[in-house]
Parts: sequence; C-alpha cells; structure tokens
Amino acid sequence: MSTPFDAAPYKLDAVELDELVELLRDLIRIKSVNPPGDEILVARHLEQVFAAEGIASTVVEPFPGRGSIVARLRGDGTGGDPLLLLSHLDVVPAEPAGWTHDPFGGDLADGYVWGRGAVDMKGMVAMETQVMRRLARAARAAGRDPATDPIPGLRRDVIFCSTADEEAGGWHGAHWLVENHPEWLHAAGALNEAGGISTTYGGVRFYPIQVAEKGFVVYKIHVKGRWGHGSVPTPDNAAVLAAQIVTRLSEPGPVRLTEPMAVLLERAIPHLPAREAKAVAALDPARVAADPALTEATLRDLCDPVLARTISAMIHDTISVGIVRAGVKYNVIPGVAEIEIDCRTLPGTDEPSMRAELRRRIGDDLWARIDVECEQTGASVEAPLDSPLYRVLEKVVTAHDPAGVPIPFLAPFATDAKHLARIGVPTYGFSPLMAENRDGLLQLMHGDDERVGVEALRFGLPTLWDAVTSFCR
Repeated sequence: MSTPFDAAPYKLDAVELDELVELLRDLIRIKSVNPPGDEILVARHLEQVFAAEGIASTVVEPFPGRGSIVARLRGDGTGGDPLLLLSHLDVVPAEPAGWTHDPFGGDLADGYVWGRGAVDMKGMVAMETQVMRRLARAARAAGRDPATDPIPGLRRDVIFCSTADEEAGGWHGAHWLVENHPEWLHAAGALNEAGGISTTYGGVRFYPIQVAEKGFVVYKIHVKGRWGHGSVPTPDNAAVLAAQIVTRLSEPGPVRLTEPMAVLLERAIPHLPAREAKAVAALDPARVAADPALTEATLRDLCDPVLARTISAMIHDTISVGIVRAGVKYNVIPGVAEIEIDCRTLPGTDEPSMRAELRRRIGDDLWARIDVECEQTGASVEAPLDSPLYRVLEKVVTAHDPAGVPIPFLAPFATDAKHLARIGVPTYGFSPLMAENRDGLLQLMHGDDERVGVEALRFGLPTLWDAVTSFCR
C-alpha cells in the first residue's frame, strides 16, 4: 500500500502556504507575553485547530493562565520510540514605539509576517502544527481515524508539545510536565527551536543545527558600603563600588572551545574561501589557548557585529549585568547596592567554577565588600553529534538546499531542552528557515520588528516535514 511518505520531497502549494501563514498570523494575534503569560489562550486555539483535523489533544493549566498542550499521533509501533515536536507558546514583551507594524497585529506585508513570536517561536509552532495536520489528513484519506488509528506509513508515534513559560525558565511549562507527566514526553529525540536557520558567511549558506546549549546561573550581588551625607564624598559609596564591580565583570574572560564548536569549525573550513577559512582556522583550540586576544580580533575583523558577538558567546562563559540598584536620594551616599547578573556557562562549567570566575574578575579587594546570592541555575545540555536523528537533519537540509552546509552548533541561550534532558530525551534545535542576510534573524529574536519571510516558511515546512517523516517511517 502506498503511503504519504513514498513520494519525493514535496513542495508547498499556494493553498497550504496560505494556510500556514494564516495560522501563524492568528497565533501572533493571541497575546501571550510572559509575564504574565496567558499561554492558555494559545493552547485553547491550537486545541480547536487539532479538533478540526480529528486530532485528540490535552490542554493542561497547572497555574492560572499558564497553559500547555500535548497531542499524539500513532505509528504502527515498529520503528522505536516516538519523535517529539517541541515548542513554546509564550513570547517576550514588545514596546510598540520601536516597531514598524503592530507587534501583535500579525500583519502580512512586504513578503513577511510581522509580530512578536514570528521567529521566537510561533513560526515553529505553526510549522509543527501543520506537520500534524498533514499527518492527520493522510490518515483520513486512507479511511482511518487519526485520534485512534495508526497513520499509514508511520512506524513511530509523533508527539506535539507546546509549553508555557519557556521565556522565564519553563518552570510553569516543560518543568511541570516533566515532573508530573514524563510519560507524555518520553521520546527517542526531540526537535526544538533555534536551529536550522540559514546564515551566510564567506558566500556560503550554513545551517547550524543546535546540538548543545549553555547553562545559566543568575546571581544577586549585595554590595556593602557606608551611608553618608552627599556633601562629603567617600570611597565607601556603594554605588561607586558597584560601578567598579560592573566594569570588572565586563571583561570577556578566557576562550574555550567545546566539542560542538570544534566540530563546527572543522566542518565549516573546507567550504569557505581562503581568507575566511584562514580566519576560522585561527579559532583552533591550540591557537586560542596561546593567544585569546587573536580570537576576538579575528571575529571583529571578519564577521558582522551580531555574528561576531554570537560566536564570541559560544566560546566564552559570559556575564551580563542586568540590573543595578543603589541610592534613596541624590544627597545621600548609598550604603548598599545590588547587582543582578546573568551568567551563561559552557559545558563543563558548573556553579562553583562560575562563582570562582566571578571572584577572579571582581578581585579580592572588592570581593570582601560583597555577598553573592545564587538565585537560579540550570545545567548545560548536549545531544549526540552522531545519532540517527542528527543524520536525518543533515540529510534533509542538503536535500532541500544542495548548496547549503549543515553544521552543529552550541546555543548561547537556554531552551526547554534542559527539562527534557532530565528524562533522557536528546533535543536538537531544528526550526528550518532559509533566510536572506538582510533578514537579520539573530537580531529580530526579542528585538523590534520581529518578522519571518513567507519564502522562509515556504522552505521551512517541507524541510521539517521531511525530517519528521524520514525519521518516523
């Protein structure tokens, strides 16, 4: 019997592309800014979308307004554990003053869908939903009920899970699901956000596939000074001490290449022109250890500023100062100050070693004037570089873009992969989009005028579909 997976990779027709675009626009219009979240509104909308296709789903709301949704389509059970399609429903805030279009209007203009979440990550929610729709339609076309019957040709189950609260650590979403219903998420592997989005360097189109992500540690530093009258300056001014600490924390720190980044460089160099290849080769671990300053200079010289900063974050344990508080009145010297910092840690860096790095940067003279409180921590995550799922992702990228080069990469930020790691599910960032350089997707995530090209979606959905069906048939 023929199955929907027998044919060559499909290309979207205009009708289905319009359906995908309209779904994304609808999702953007449902405001799910975290905080407060209100993801339940998006989850209920998706529940209706699935019901219209005959797909059974479960919506949970363990905390008021914090909704997540899980749906499952069955295979015949002969292919192994399921594939999990993971995404999140919440978005970060957007101030309309900096936008060309209403950030929650879902406008379709100039070949783009505009709005908060277009890239991070309602675009992926829409593509994963469309994959589920196509599978359900294949079942119905074969006279089967997608709510109960195996999808023809599918040997593994496919699980859809879109969660609340990822933008604030996932505690009300993926964390709760892992704690309370791990059986819903058990899978051979998961596809998640933040990978498979093309970036062009040296005239070569690369598709970084996320195989690892940095950990995080959030600290609050309490600075101890001495209160006094503003008319008599004093070295015990807590605001001045805080400023000195902030300056010292801004140093880049030592460079360290992890395995994903070393493999990225190894696989990228053969495809690059001579000048760029030589520059990238300068990031070789031995050279980095011998001359860390050369690394920063190379990045500044040969990469645009956004890409240079991103690569730099992938090869350092980073510290970003987020909040500085001090003072009660202009003429009162503050006796206390607070600094809140966001540390992102490479694989191999744990909280004690990050604290030791803080002390090294701050120096013993100022360390004696502070108390350091660890508010939140999350471990780094790594998935296998040589796995059947990763090889499928490489294969489908080159099938849809023969000139494209898939490479592994380490994400400098955190995702819900951290929670799945606790139940042994390897997670790969793969939300495929073919982006033009002018799109600047790295800048658009969490930025003004977030948008995704319709042509990028035209590439993305067939690529995602082929990844899912190749792994599951």
